[in-house]
Amino acid sequence: MCGIVGVVGLADCSETILDSLKRLEYRGYDSSGIVTQTKDGFGLQRAVGKLKNLSDLMRESPLAGQSGIGHTRWATHGGVTEQNAHPHVAGDKVAIVHNGIIENHVALRATLEAAGHLFSSETDSEVLAHLFLQAFDEGMTPEQAAASVLSRIEGAFALAAMHVDYPDMMIVARNASPLAIGLGENASFIGSDAMALSHLTRDVIYLKDNDFAIVRPEGAEVFDSAGTPVNREVVIVAASQGVVDKGGYRHFMEKEIHEQPDAIAHTLAAMTGADGTLSTPLPREELAQIDGIVMLAAGTSHYAAMVARYWIEALARVPVTCEIASEYRYRKPVTGAFSCAIAISQSGESLDTLMAMRHAGEAGLKTIGLVNVPGSTIAREADLVMPTRAGPEIGVASTKAFTAQLTALISFATALAEAKGAIDTARRDEIHAQIQKLPSMVGRALASFDEIRPIAHELTTARSALYLGRDVLFPVAMEGALKLKELSYIHAEGFASGEMKHGPIALIEEGLPVIALLAAGEVMGKAASNLQEASARGASIILITEERAAATVDFADRVVTVPNIDPLLAPVLLTIPVQILAYLTAFEKGTDVDQPRNLAKSVTVE
Repeated sequence: MCGIVGVVGLADCSETILDSLKRLEYRGYDSSGIVTQTKDGFGLQRAVGKLKNLSDLMRESPLAGQSGIGHTRWATHGGVTEQNAHPHVAGDKVAIVHNGIIENHVALRATLEAAGHLFSSETDSEVLAHLFLQAFDEGMTPEQAAASVLSRIEGAFALAAMHVDYPDMMIVARNASPLAIGLGENASFIGSDAMALSHLTRDVIYLKDNDFAIVRPEGAEVFDSAGTPVNREVVIVAASQGVVDKGGYRHFMEKEIHEQPDAIAHTLAAMTGADGTLSTPLPREELAQIDGIVMLAAGTSHYAAMVARYWIEALARVPVTCEIASEYRYRKPVTGAFSCAIAISQSGESLDTLMAMRHAGEAGLKTIGLVNVPGSTIAREADLVMPTRAGPEIGVASTKAFTAQLTALISFATALAEAKGAIDTARRDEIHAQIQKLPSMVGRALASFDEIRPIAHELTTARSALYLGRDVLFPVAMEGALKLKELSYIHAEGFASGEMKHGPIALIEEGLPVIALLAAGEVMGKAASNLQEASARGASIILITEERAAATVDFADRVVTVPNIDPLLAPVLLTIPVQILAYLTAFEKGTDVDQPRNLAKSVTVE
């Protein structure tokens, strides 16, 4: 989503702010801006499009000052225009940036306009600038102004505000949207996450919900929602969270596809105990007490949860429900049959998933956060953390985070099954041995780029495509369809193969691409029959399968094979060519692979 960066007390801070904003590009944005403060007031530059446009403006008209805030915006209220870009300035006295949504902005704006305030944008965020202006004009101190503004707004937010009368001071606050404060030797910094700050300092304070802080060069004073000073722990963040380059690849996504063997290996290491066996954050005796699991996730993470449902129910015989996070708490779910909730989020900041996890926790379920960012909000609020170690994922379309999630989840399912007595230690160790083969097997599957390239070239002319999978490959079919549409903007849908005859087969027409996922197993013959029905009606069958299963569909128009693997782990391995196909199709079409239109890496609004 949007990104926030701020600096207090650093000479010529605008270049530092711009560089830090680049570290947040992965979050997605459609405009950007920076405001700095000097003895003469504010200097402001805003631009629509990529940060390069803002950089060009700043090269022509540099921004001076030792304090400032920057922002990358992903439009929610108001179009993608320079006027709607952040920062917003009110009365030439207050400048603000904001992530999230102010839910009562319409009423607030009406009240402010009635009091004579003039607005220049369509955004919900601009009300913050005028609320702070009003508070300061009424003679409030920064602490009083912050408390006053926060008492009047509703919704999710992370914000930063500056006032011309306080050149070395910044007000920051958060509720549900992430915000961190970095402490330097003679300057302080703020950022939407630690990645924006790690090149400046490793000493970071994470604000809690409804906290606000007064940030000065020498440090920060934090207050709770009642305005009472509170101490928040200074966390030492890993230096590795800095800028990640493309390492010679054309796109971050291509690089991250190739990083999957390491991501899987590192995640498996995190799920392996000191005795060399598969482990989980829960002690064995607590694992054995789990009698039902709610899995909460969105997008690609939701499909990882769906794969895990097959694994957990088949291995551990524990019932699992997979919930779309944005729907979960609003349908008033009955939780009596479940004892545990697993919230899955690459960033650990997805607001839908966070709110769903909180709801599950309030209902009495033990919460586990499966995240790729250890210091994220979900990681901090969950009862236990199950980490993926994929490393920073910059491309908006998830690749290595997805396969890392699958690695953690199959490890969890196996450990759970053994703890509950559904499998013995021999079977547990057998599955563990197969998981340990994944990095090398994925490495071999990555050799299929050249094999897939001509298929991707043909796919660029398609208006629509279907993805089919059966059993544990059904969620992978949906993930494949999501990848194709979000990257190449080709309409695509994923279906369970057996469901074709119940309606979707009506979509089949001459030449329609049908990407079919097939692995050895008890449903292989049935899945092949489903594909025969599609082929007979003119579909162009693109088969992605294991080497040993390829001959089962001898009528396929195109075939991509991966090494033979234990059927349990087929979803991980068959995901690789699915990702490559989507990537190469988008590359051939010339779309923005790393930052597809209208999408954001971390969704921090509901």
